[in-house]
Amino acid sequence: MKRQGAIAGQAVRAGTAARVASEGARQAARDQELAQLLRPGQSIALLQHLHILTREAQLNQDSRRKLKQVYHLYQFIETLLRELTPAGPPDAAQAALGLTVADHGAGKSYLGFILYDLFFKQLDKGHVYGIESRTDLVDKSRALAAQLGFARMQFLDLTVAESAHSALLPPRIDLVTALHACDSATDDAIAFGLAKQARAFALVPCCQAEAARHLGINKALMLSRTPLAQLWRHPLHTRELGSQITNVLRCLYLEANGYQVTVTELVGWEHSMKNELILARYTGQKKRAAAQHMQEIGEQFGLKALIDARFTWRADNS
Repeated sequence: MKRQGAIAGQAVRAGTAARVASEGARQAARDQELAQLLRPGQSIALLQHLHILTREAQLNQDSRRKLKQVYHLYQFIETLLRELTPAGPPDAAQAALGLTVADHGAGKSYLGFILYDLFFKQLDKGHVYGIESRTDLVDKSRALAAQLGFARMQFLDLTVAESAHSALLPPRIDLVTALHACDSATDDAIAFGLAKQARAFALVPCCQAEAARHLGINKALMLSRTPLAQLWRHPLHTRELGSQITNVLRCLYLEANGYQVTVTELVGWEHSMKNELILARYTGQKKRAAAQHMQEIGEQFGLKALIDARFTWRADNS
């Protein structure tokens, strides 16, 4: 009996050792995968706070997807930032600041933190400004930046109108970003950027209803005038067409104001339907044809009031 008990004890210990060894091997594999995915010096604490990593600083299926999306967006913006670096700012005060990014409608400042961690943290200058009108979110972002030691991040509790003229921001901004800015918030970011003579934009529009409202106002009249109105006869089509037209107008508006515009897919459709990324670089070559196309779209779709309200012309920002 003693011998059988000893054999059983040995089996239990062997099984426990095997499980420990197996778990250790799995943990080592997870650690190796994480080390391969992370950039040098990337903040684990930030990724945990953003729920890209688990509380145990591990990857799971959802966090792998999120990290992939983060890197995909970052590679586009990093390219813009590196293109902006050689040109340099126009005066000594701006030169002392380094590159400046304004994250408009920042929310929890998800994008601003990622940009600072991956790009600005390695530099000796450069500033990221998170602009958000919800005081509680601004306070939380300030606390997180202090915790992480991100000294050149500032979070400003400002409205759109205030941000364009606030002394808390420099006269010029190099890059204006807006991630998943709902409805007309993307247009507000564009207006802010033009006022700040922005050298580039990176915009990811979200839900858009303003154009759909304008399309619906004169629907009966337009149905009698043009077969094009069949494109927005049904409410679902009105919403989708309004979203599409809005982004087309935004691109034309930027081109008319001297920007070269690229539109691309941010993530796959399986992740989000709102995945359009608008990138714009200032060249100073204003396209008259773009302005003309905007007016023609306004006539064809009954959107002159929208164009007059949202897409008014700005002074030259050369």
